[in-house]
Amino acid sequence: MLFAFSIAPATSPHPDGSMADVVARAVDVIQKSGLPQQTTSMFTIVEGEWDEVMPVIKDACEAVAEVSPRVSLVLKADLRPGRTGELTGKVERLDEQLRELNS
Repeated sequence: MLFAFSIAPATSPHPDGSMADVVARAVDVIQKSGLPQQTTSMFTIVEGEWDEVMPVIKDACEAVAEVSPRVSLVLKADLRPGRTGELTGKVERLDEQLRELNS
């Protein structure tokens, strides 16, 4: 299963609104989980089963809550139990289809 999510503080102490230092706290928790993951400019994607991933998301939210009185969580999931390698597999299949379209 793939879980795409964004965790952010509701406020920022920086004049430019940057939240990178606080978001880094969440990403650090996710990276230390040992689960397959990828962080982009908008979301982090983690692959695993419900019982593996949900505690990681909770811990990441709590890491942000340590420095922010309010935390925003946006979550999207692709629930396909028993599948693995989808973090890269979905993209590889898409790339294959694009190559076929353009050949």
